[in-house]
This record gives sequence, C-alpha cells and structure tokens, in this order.
Amino acid sequence: MNLKKYLIPTLLCLGINLGQAQDKDAYVQQLTGTDLSIDMVAIPEGTFMLGSPEGEHGRNADEGPQRNMDIPSFWMSQYEITWELYNLFLQRSIDQIAEEHKGSDVNLEVDAVTGATIPYVDMSLGMGTESGLPIGNVTQLAASKFCEWLSAKTGHFYRLPTEAEWEYAARAGSQDPYFFEENNLEEYAWYSQNSDDTYHPVGEKKPNPWGLYDIYGNVAEWTLDQYQPDAYQNKDAYFQPTQKEYPVVVRGGSFKDDATELRSASRQASKPLWKQRDPQFPRSKWWHTDAPFVGFRIVRPKTPPPPEDYHLYWIHKN
Repeated sequence: MNLKKYLIPTLLCLGINLGQAQDKDAYVQQLTGTDLSIDMVAIPEGTFMLGSPEGEHGRNADEGPQRNMDIPSFWMSQYEITWELYNLFLQRSIDQIAEEHKGSDVNLEVDAVTGATIPYVDMSLGMGTESGLPIGNVTQLAASKFCEWLSAKTGHFYRLPTEAEWEYAARAGSQDPYFFEENNLEEYAWYSQNSDDTYHPVGEKKPNPWGLYDIYGNVAEWTLDQYQPDAYQNKDAYFQPTQKEYPVVVRGGSFKDDATELRSASRQASKPLWKQRDPQFPRSKWWHTDAPFVGFRIVRPKTPPPPEDYHLYWIHKN
C-alpha cells in the first residue's frame, strides 16, 4: 500500500512555493440538528522544510535533520475542537438526523462507529466544559473516533493531521521558530506565562497568517504519527501510522508549556503518566485523567484515501 499516493501526490504545478496565495475555498461544516458547526480553513499545497535548524533556541535533537517536504492541499479546522462539539459524538444524540447536504467521500453508517464511554469524573479538572472551551484529556483513539463519526455523519473524510501537515499549517510560510516575532507570543498564544494554568475559549488570540487560531498553546494537539525520536532520519517516512498507544506525537504546546515548546518544530511524545490517576482496570482507552492540556483539531484531505486504508487514519489498532 503506497501512502504517498494519497498523502504526497505530485504537485500539479512545478516550482510552487510557500509564497503562493492561499486557496480561497474555505467552508463551514454544518451539523444538522444543532446550532454548531466547524469552520474549515483551506491550506494550500506547497513545500517546506520540516524540523528546525541546529542552533535554534530550544531545539531538541528529535527535530532534525531537516527535510524538504511536499504537502498537498487540505482543509484544517480553524479552531481546536470544543467540548460542545465532542459531546455530540459522546452523546450520539444526532446520529439519526439526516444531514441536509451530505457528501459522497465516505459511505459509512454512523451506527457502525464505536462510541466513547461517558467520563466517570470531571475530565476538565475544574477548568470547565462550557461554550467555546477546547476538549482536553481525550486519548488519540478518542480524537480519531470523533473524526470517524464526523465522517460517517457528513460524508466527508475527516481525520487528525499528520505531524508534517500540522507543522506546515502552523508555519504558514515561515521558517523561523514562530510565524511571528518571538516577543509577540502573548498576542497569539495561551502558554505558561499568561494562561493562569488553565485553557481558554478558542479564538481569543490572533490567528496565524492562514487563519488558524490557537495553533500554538491553549491545548496541545494530537497528530496521527507514532512518535520516534529519529523519525526524520528516514527520508521516505512522511507519516508513521500508530501501532501502539504510546508514544504518539503531540504538537503546538499548551497553556502549561514554556515558549520554546510552542515553536513550530517542537515535538512532544504522549506518556502513560497521563493516565496516572485512572481508577479503572484496564485503564480507559478513551480518556486521560492527567492531560487536560491535550486536545485536537481536524483535517480533511482534498483526496480521500480508499476505504481499505481507513484504519490507518481512524486508529483501529489501539
């Protein structure tokens, strides 16, 4: 099975670079039966340098060697997924309401998607689940199953971003540590210096040049990739599919992190410690008890994969 066929198609226009104007086909994914929707930003195809150069302040060894990457166009959610949106999947209250404008990319019955367990304690750890607050304490599996459920509901193929897609979208054309001047970080991100040790409603800070809010800070974001410290040594590996629960790549840093962990190239690895206080045995596949600082955003590729490859993106093996 050739992942590159679907993840790195040959660029249609040779010589394209990050200076090219962004696609203008952003859209809003409506969810019939609710007043909620998901704003999807168009991310243009292009090339960029994955990772950080030696000498970048805060750089870790797992951020290199740098690699030149071709990225096809895709859509990414403008905001991190909120508790309100995630609760639609958790409660499954709109499953039987037909979507008014259902797509044809995915032919999957919504009742075939495994549902998450209802949380047994306050998974926000007192930080709140009200309007506009980002979901936290969900596992990569739970985030991935939300994508599968949303795909079945809407007929459009949604998934988590690969870490290469995430970094490309976060950089928005920049090769600097951030997409802005470093001394302006508080204008763009909630992090350890200004968050009061809690997450905040999505969209309160300035977006990046491609219209993505909270791409740095607030909550860190799941990717599809299994974490490997030497992943960039393999020049053929654009995407490391998840084969086991830990460690998985988390990107963007959170409200608990220092500035260096919010850099575009910074990589974090998930840890079993994030379930330290889970009283269940076996421990929950759906929830963490000690990672309210990890949430997610979603992407929709312009070219969806064939059904036989869905398991690579919806994490059926965890």
